[in-house]
Amino acid sequence: MNVALLAHDNKKKLMENLCVAYRHILSQHKLYATGTTGQLIEQAVNLPVNKYLAGHLGGEQQLGSHIAHNDIDLVIFLRDPLHKKQYEPDIDSVLQLCDVHNIPVASNLATAEALLQALDRGDLDWRAIARQ
Repeated sequence: MNVALLAHDNKKKLMENLCVAYRHILSQHKLYATGTTGQLIEQAVNLPVNKYLAGHLGGEQQLGSHIAHNDIDLVIFLRDPLHKKQYEPDIDSVLQLCDVHNIPVASNLATAEALLQALDRGDLDWRAIARQ
């Protein structure tokens, strides 16, 4: 499965911790992330990450293109709804594309953990059929 990982600045440490805790699951899948988040994940868990540009430089649009082409199976976008900076990517376009293309998406830690556990159990295997 192709898993996209994004995080606003105030949630990058949380994303690192999530990836450390669920490394055993993430290691079985292909990871995608925006630039800075991808570098942090690679350093934290020593897993390869396909990195887009930084979100504010077009990484969000690159991810959107992959979602629109049905190349992403799961999106985790840890957002900071209270302290979002102007240059940070806007989750609305990613959420809209996930809704249009029926891609499971998490925007907070609780949902991210639930989706990662579902991924591990095989509950998202239907995505392989959807990709065909």
